[in-house]
Amino acid sequence: MQSKYKRVLIKLSGEALAGPSGHGVDEEVMAKVVEQIVTLKNMGVQIALVIGGGNFWRGRQGKSMDRAVADHMGMLATVMNALAMMDALERHGIPTRVQTALIMTSVAEPYILRKALSHFEHGRVVIMACGTGNPYCSTDTAAAQRACEIQADVLMMAKNIDGIYDSDPKLNPNAKKYDHINYLDIIKNGIKAMDATAATMCMENNVPVIAFGLDEPNSIVRVACGEKLGTIIDNGETA
Repeated sequence: MQSKYKRVLIKLSGEALAGPSGHGVDEEVMAKVVEQIVTLKNMGVQIALVIGGGNFWRGRQGKSMDRAVADHMGMLATVMNALAMMDALERHGIPTRVQTALIMTSVAEPYILRKALSHFEHGRVVIMACGTGNPYCSTDTAAAQRACEIQADVLMMAKNIDGIYDSDPKLNPNAKKYDHINYLDIIKNGIKAMDATAATMCMENNVPVIAFGLDEPNSIVRVACGEKLGTIIDNGETA
């Protein structure tokens, strides 16, 4: 088995990491993710991770709070996930660095692009936490921005749903799943699986995205090796 890509950014949904409980970090889910990252690392793939924080906190939960405060709490939630992932990877012998967009040098490095690139060259996995460091920006936007900055070959979005649909499949049993969709259709049709800012950034920088279900067996490795899984998002024609 060989990876189709040299450098990937994997965006992990916080909710997907929570497993059936819907909260916290499910050790079984984490172990499966780590096993797949180890496999990719052994193939020589350079790996960056961005992990959401929805298993601990989402900004929209703070309905009566100032939006910036709620979003900063969400950024801190991503750091908890990043540290848990770092610990799990390093217990499997994978050298890992956490970089944060908010400065917290007691637990992580500040995000510096050149340092991240140096880590890749030295065989380390880089986990990029705290989103962009700015409120009003989702972790999807952060993943898109970091993917563009590091010139990733692909942005892999591992979600708690198996691809992108024209409506919410949990609410609509007749929702249509896309095998392939272009960025303009994502933006024009207001499809919520990827936010418009992230889609625009990837579109303008020609970074392909593959959205797929984290709970499908070995899905991260299968996508990296070119298997058709989930939904491809790029600048081509929608299928």
